[in-house]
Amino acid sequence: MMNYFPDEVIEHVFDYVVSHRDRNALSLVCKSWYRIERCTRQKVFIGNCYSISPERLIQRFPALKSLTLKGKPHFADFSLVPHGWGGFVYPWIEALAKSRVGLEELRLKRMVVSDESLELLSRSFMNFKSLVLVSCEGFSTDGLAAVAANCRFLRELDLQENEVDDHKGQWLSCFPDSCTSLVSLNFACLKGDVSLGALERLVARSPNLKSLRLNRSVPLDALQRIMMRAPQLVDLGIGSFVHDPDSETYTKLKNTILKCKSITTGIHGSELIKLIRHCGKLQRLWIMDCIGDKGLGVVASTCKDLQELRVFPSVPYGNPAAVTEKGLVAISMGCPKLHSLLYFCHQMTNAALITVAKNCPNFIRFRLCILDATKPDPDTMQPLDEGFGAIVQSCRRLRRLSLSGQLTDQVFLYIGMYAEQLEMLSIAFAGESDKGMQYVLNGCKKLRKLEIRDCPFGNMALLTDVGKYETMRSLWMSSCEVTVGACKRLAKKMPRLNVEIFNEHEQVDCSLEDGQRVEKMYLYRTLAGKRKDAPEYVWTL
Repeated sequence: MMNYFPDEVIEHVFDYVVSHRDRNALSLVCKSWYRIERCTRQKVFIGNCYSISPERLIQRFPALKSLTLKGKPHFADFSLVPHGWGGFVYPWIEALAKSRVGLEELRLKRMVVSDESLELLSRSFMNFKSLVLVSCEGFSTDGLAAVAANCRFLRELDLQENEVDDHKGQWLSCFPDSCTSLVSLNFACLKGDVSLGALERLVARSPNLKSLRLNRSVPLDALQRIMMRAPQLVDLGIGSFVHDPDSETYTKLKNTILKCKSITTGIHGSELIKLIRHCGKLQRLWIMDCIGDKGLGVVASTCKDLQELRVFPSVPYGNPAAVTEKGLVAISMGCPKLHSLLYFCHQMTNAALITVAKNCPNFIRFRLCILDATKPDPDTMQPLDEGFGAIVQSCRRLRRLSLSGQLTDQVFLYIGMYAEQLEMLSIAFAGESDKGMQYVLNGCKKLRKLEIRDCPFGNMALLTDVGKYETMRSLWMSSCEVTVGACKRLAKKMPRLNVEIFNEHEQVDCSLEDGQRVEKMYLYRTLAGKRKDAPEYVWTL
């Protein structure tokens, strides 16, 4: 029926389709729709920078304006990907600049970003508006200064959990006086001092600023002045500080925070609890585990609209006396709208997980990180199979799941049976045999990313259904029972997959015995073939 309409009408209809998956589906209907979709798509998401070449992307989508690009595997966040593995963004920016693409937005995650690449970016795209860098490395405040100085229409500069060399604190001064377009500014990951005067002036001339996340160098009095200049803020990130609850400055700060819907904070203990009591509108909260179960109880009784909660460890291996299963149960009882969770703790029980599953059946993301990775239920000394089984049975919209604690193959049977919408699964120190991995691969039809470390899964699990990997984005296996020979057989059967094996302590060569166990294997689907920037310790089969 749609084929009877002029192309202009179909283009107008396509403008209302924003989902990447739906746009992909439209392009498969017929040649006419493929052509229209190709010429009109402005936003593209690439989950693996090695899955396609930048030249092919530009040829496919000439109207590209917004690009999201991911580099290193997710387990790089846990230092499992060796230094120098890859994920360089410069070739992408160079190709986009040479093709004169009208790029306006760039979102990068786990990429190597140099100052040269930021300089090139800032000078190549006249209407550039948004730069988001998440867990990236390789750049300094000099690169940020180039972006501030040259991107005259910048609306968003979002730096999340990056490793940034702080050469000086004056990069904020590089924003020209004519810059009034900022809507979102986040430099919380920077460790050095910033120019408070430049920051205050920038905020004052940005009437549309809605989100502001500051680092710990911004003192309380400056924070209060900044917030008085930006009463329109709805998303606030602040560092830690010591306050006098009876002071005028604290009172003004509290009154301003009352309007925020999202807070990211490094404030600790009783200070944070007092603050949260006044934040009934919160929808997203990222905090440290030193808030304790008592503090989570306050969150549960105060923040009825909470949708996302992340609780991080305050020390590298966590504080055993910080948060427990009791705090999570309290949250589930008081925050029925919660749909995204990241929770670091030292223990969990099946009973608590079953209660959480009943109270919050709308979870889309559920990531539980028990710092003692193989710890059983402390009350019954049983594996946590039934607790996680309850999560996947009750939360039928679950798309992302991270498991921890003592787990047998039974939990993977539950996941394969009930997690019908699951797209990403992270597993560590779990399972008993190859059956566990087979349950997941056979049952989870929508699975796109599978990450496994320190599990007893071997060649049989890897090779039973190799066709499954054609439908997935990637598979990571480290410290498992997979051998070099099995990886070779997989690569031979599936030529459109890149199968990389590596050991960062030595150069990998073709003399490896087939029976030798692989330290790390990364498998991903690609249209670009073998990558050219792999270091010596990476062997692409």
